[in-house]
Amino acid sequence: MTAYRVRRRANPSGGPARRLARLVPHTDPVAVTGIGLSIALSVALDLTGAASGVESLLAGLLGTTVSLLVDSMARAERRFELRTLVAGTPWMNEALGPIVAGTREAIEHYPGTPVAAEARSRFDRFRIETEHLRTGRIVRSGDDYRDLAGAVRDCVTRLDAMANVAPRTGEASWWSTDFGRYYWTLNLDALARGVRISRIFGYHTYSDELRELVETQRRAGVRVGLLPYGTVDRSLDLNLAVWDGTSAWQGRTGPHGEISENVFSVNPDDLDRLVAAFRTCERAATFTDPPVGRD
Repeated sequence: MTAYRVRRRANPSGGPARRLARLVPHTDPVAVTGIGLSIALSVALDLTGAASGVESLLAGLLGTTVSLLVDSMARAERRFELRTLVAGTPWMNEALGPIVAGTREAIEHYPGTPVAAEARSRFDRFRIETEHLRTGRIVRSGDDYRDLAGAVRDCVTRLDAMANVAPRTGEASWWSTDFGRYYWTLNLDALARGVRISRIFGYHTYSDELRELVETQRRAGVRVGLLPYGTVDRSLDLNLAVWDGTSAWQGRTGPHGEISENVFSVNPDDLDRLVAAFRTCERAATFTDPPVGRD
């Protein structure tokens, strides 16, 4: 097992090497370049005799001053931009500070350890997840269906969905899992509220298990359509749901048809794409209206 040497926190400032290491990331290359050129100019003027010693010194000081002034203005602009972004959301002032401070302390106090690596990794994941949210999407793991359940509970008028059974076996066992059964109870609650549900099942083989599932949903009042694989373009073999035309879900699948990611979206482009996909499959599917007397 590899042993990691963790620095003591008794002296937070550390030695000169540590202070230099902390200073370097905050050094603006533009300022360093400007100061370097100013010093070089001052030395060149003095060595060539193009200016007196005092004039060479003044030229170097002037160049250094201008470089530091430009650097200061750039830093102030960045701070102002960040302050403007944060000021628009009051709670962010309180939340952002501890997140940044905690990540920085973990990296600086425990360099070269799994703690520092994990701190950077979590910060990167936070950035990626924020980018998803920025585009109106929530991306979760394949076994996290909380958004799918929540959207059904909040649905008011209409739910359009497509479900593709596992392509290798043609079975529909997802509906018999714990969440599948819970999701079906949410569907029944939605039907009781007057929500209209249309669901298309894509399949390779119309197995007895799938037939029983279809009959159960039809008896409950779901408008069920059947769509054999190959009827539409393969790009439309999707697992999706659209609620009231305002939010949508897509289950991204792995190589064997299993859900690998759950993507909930209110992005207008996603809504248009998934609604169009459902309408295309709806036109190609075979529907049977639910019986008048339903359970």
